[in-house]
Amino acid sequence: MKVTNYQSATIDPNSKGLGNVPGASVPLADATRLEWNLLDEDVSLPAAVLYADRVEHNLKWMQEFVTRYGVKLAPHGKTTMAPQLFRRQLDTGAWGITLATAHQTRAAYRGGVSRVLMANQLVGRRNMAIIAELLSDQDFEFFCIVDSVEGVEQLGEFFRASRRTLQVLLELGVPRGRTGVRDAETREAVLAAIANYPDSLKLAGVEIYEGILKEESEVRTFLRDALNVTQELAAAGRFGRSPALLSGAGSAWYDVVAEEFAPATQAGTIDVVLRPGCYVTHDVGVYKQAQSQILTRNPVAREMGVALQPALQLWAYVQSIPEPGRAIVGFGKRDAAFDAGFPEPSRHYRPSQGGAPREVAASEGWEVFQMMDQHAYLQIPAGTDLKVGDMIAFDISHPCLTFDKWRQVLMVDPSYRVTEVIETFF
Repeated sequence: MKVTNYQSATIDPNSKGLGNVPGASVPLADATRLEWNLLDEDVSLPAAVLYADRVEHNLKWMQEFVTRYGVKLAPHGKTTMAPQLFRRQLDTGAWGITLATAHQTRAAYRGGVSRVLMANQLVGRRNMAIIAELLSDQDFEFFCIVDSVEGVEQLGEFFRASRRTLQVLLELGVPRGRTGVRDAETREAVLAAIANYPDSLKLAGVEIYEGILKEESEVRTFLRDALNVTQELAAAGRFGRSPALLSGAGSAWYDVVAEEFAPATQAGTIDVVLRPGCYVTHDVGVYKQAQSQILTRNPVAREMGVALQPALQLWAYVQSIPEPGRAIVGFGKRDAAFDAGFPEPSRHYRPSQGGAPREVAASEGWEVFQMMDQHAYLQIPAGTDLKVGDMIAFDISHPCLTFDKWRQVLMVDPSYRVTEVIETFF
């Protein structure tokens, strides 16, 4: 696999949430020698923190899950946009990485990713040019999706002029959903348009996104329809890649997609590729709820022992207790997601006392009830033993919109020693 070093492959001392960086450049993966420890206050808070043991557990859990179904994994990289984490996913067995834009694809390629499924339409001359440039590397495999004649024609003309062949996946959609063809007539028109560009476009498979559906019955109906279309196209020899791809699955319905699509792999003519992304860090909010439903309905997931673990937290200082029942904590909307629920207090640590952080029980009544740019309002019961300078770790809901607020994220071991700095490219 080709790996290109970034100019910023060293720890950037101007990033937030880091410790002291000496004058000499320090590689991202060489943070251990700096001897930062979160609990020793070696790190400027707020800081986004990944727990190495939980990340490793989640990587292995998801890889085992897809292996049991005989399908492939291309985790959605938009969650973290961290090539260091992409490489961990690939080393654990992932078939490729899913991304959403040309920029993300280039960042992943430069980080050593050699196969990308872009689960999005490729639109616009400069975006097409980025992909054409990457395809000059014969070891790089790329797919994008199409759902309109206009989009196909724009791609066909550009890649014909570029003398490159682009692999495309036909996207199927649902009424009132997101992208994707809605009916058989449009589907056939798009397929005919692809066939008009045999030198520059190759139909490589079928793609769907089921995450916009809320009911399991609707999801299964959509998946079965997609499977039927894929098998019909395969039988008619319409695909230019063998095996053809059939891809779906966000982080909420991946078990149902695995159940419905796995039989398609038995003939060896179709590869099924699942694309969940949030599993690498999980959370205590929307994806914890989704995983709970998966464990309820899916026997394979239940058999696999300890399920996905929340591996991302935000650490911050208590900076003011201006009145009884209220504390102001030093993080805000610039630091953590708030679209799917406010961060939840998880651990409390007082540096002056040493020891290990104390777990914060929900019954203690600590709750974030408002966030501003750089402040979080924490409700606490009167008389709570909390002081200015105390450190609190917060669990988050929706990791995607926490990662994108950080250029560099700390990886720590169980003793809170920083073992690596993870760089993001949003």
